[in-house]
Amino acid sequence: IRAADGNVIAHGELVQAPGAKHRWESRLVFRFKDGSLWDEKIAFTQDKVFRLMSYHHVERGPSFPEAMEVSFDRDTGRYRARVDDKTDEGKIDLPEDLHNGMTLTLLKNLPSGTTGTGQILAFTPKPHRIATELRAEGEDKFFIGDAARTATRYLLKMDLKGLTGVIATVIGKDPPDLRYWLTPAPAPGFVKLEGPMFLKGPTWRIEFAVPRWPER
Repeated sequence: IRAADGNVIAHGELVQAPGAKHRWESRLVFRFKDGSLWDEKIAFTQDKVFRLMSYHHVERGPSFPEAMEVSFDRDTGRYRARVDDKTDEGKIDLPEDLHNGMTLTLLKNLPSGTTGTGQILAFTPKPHRIATELRAEGEDKFFIGDAARTATRYLLKMDLKGLTGVIATVIGKDPPDLRYWLTPAPAPGFVKLEGPMFLKGPTWRIEFAVPRWPER
């Protein structure tokens, strides 16, 4: 992760692997130079459609305005959220188009020329549904070595229509946009992400790290 000034503030890794019950498990972990932690783990199925089954997210440390740990599970229908010293838990009806932690997976499978819609859950610590739209914005050139390549730029837009009270105040009048850059079909691949990693956060940039080898 790079901050707006270009300085590297965190390193991390994304791991996806088959799990139990014909599910895929995905975990994205970033460890920050200031000791902060971002840890997001999901499980999903992909039988004809993608379906988010469970979610667990932790963020803590000085890079974030407040410590947070949230989780929900489709099998049990329960959630638990802790934001700083406030905790909330209970039963929840998870929508079929929920995609917390799954946006990149959905974009890789979004047919060219189409727009996707869905929902994400935001916690205050009470859960709130936010409608989303996923669509291609255009194309940008990038380089691998001296070879020029083209990436498709996608926009994740959040819609706050109908949201009032605490959640509207937390997110703000103009919710943050996230932009993803992917290589085009037939094998879409992640290139870059730009946007805030938490509500009202600064714009950070996520790119692949360049391998370094120890000196012999």
